[in-house]
Amino acid sequence: MRILVTGGAGYIGAITARHLLDSGHEVVVVDSLERGWRESIDPRASFVHAAVGDASALDAALPGCDAVMHLAGLIEVAESQSEPGAYFDANVVQPVRMLDVMVRHGVRDIVFSSTAAVYGEPESVPIPEDAATRPVNTYGATKLMFEQMLDAYGVAHGVRSIRFRYFNVAGAWPDGTLGEAHDPETHIIPRILQAMASGQREFEVFGDDYPTPDGTCVRDYIHVHDLAEAHRLGLERLGSGGARGVFNLGNGHGYSNLEVVRACAEVTGVDVDVRVGPRRPGDPAVLVASAERARDDLGWEPTRGALKTMLADAWCWHTAGKECSSGIG
Repeated sequence: MRILVTGGAGYIGAITARHLLDSGHEVVVVDSLERGWRESIDPRASFVHAAVGDASALDAALPGCDAVMHLAGLIEVAESQSEPGAYFDANVVQPVRMLDVMVRHGVRDIVFSSTAAVYGEPESVPIPEDAATRPVNTYGATKLMFEQMLDAYGVAHGVRSIRFRYFNVAGAWPDGTLGEAHDPETHIIPRILQAMASGQREFEVFGDDYPTPDGTCVRDYIHVHDLAEAHRLGLERLGSGGARGVFNLGNGHGYSNLEVVRACAEVTGVDVDVRVGPRRPGDPAVLVASAERARDDLGWEPTRGALKTMLADAWCWHTAGKECSSGIG
């Protein structure tokens, strides 16, 4: 298959594009490079330097493509609270223009990277796909709105979609050649590992007064390589007329922020002192996935699901391959 991958210069997009190429697919990457990295794009992929809402660029890129994998967008919860207009533009307005181009060219299959943030504060955990969607931040609201647009385009134009609701993505390509690099970095695991790799001895967690066992947020973590495999399976299933709809992607086990700090120390052999800062606006207390649907309907089975494996692979990336130990966990 020939797949157009939006956001293919970002963390998840670059690793997913490489995985698709390794699996024998052709890839066209569309990325504005506003928050992606040109050097992360696999040289085997074609590259279009454009935003998702650039209809003329997509008109040129889409012919010959069988499907779209939409991974582009803004993803920072706190930023979404302070800059909601930017999030509605990047995560809803521009992607709707992309849908219009898809319809115009007869491309009907799309895999979309949604988020567990659509659930808000869940009534129970682990969270099933049919749980109520009540996002508590603008990021989650924009992702849910685009899911609703996919439903509408399915009815009106026959667009077939899979929506993957990610929980917390972590890890790197196991040999350390591709990993997570945001500027600024706000995700907890790369923040901890950056601090450790740079010799800092203090790390801030956001809030210790949540209704959790140690007072810090609890999250479910999924390895980015397992995430990429789920995308490949979903894409191929769509192409054969199979499963569509919403799928959670997680491992079904939650770790608190303090547990993650301790696990990082165990994997790296480096200790940091924890400083408690204020809560970030829009952070739910607990997000843990029920991901049986992806296993049952797509045949997905995580192979790098242990937290310490994710941390070891990420540490390999942060130390430029000097500290690789892919057998951990």
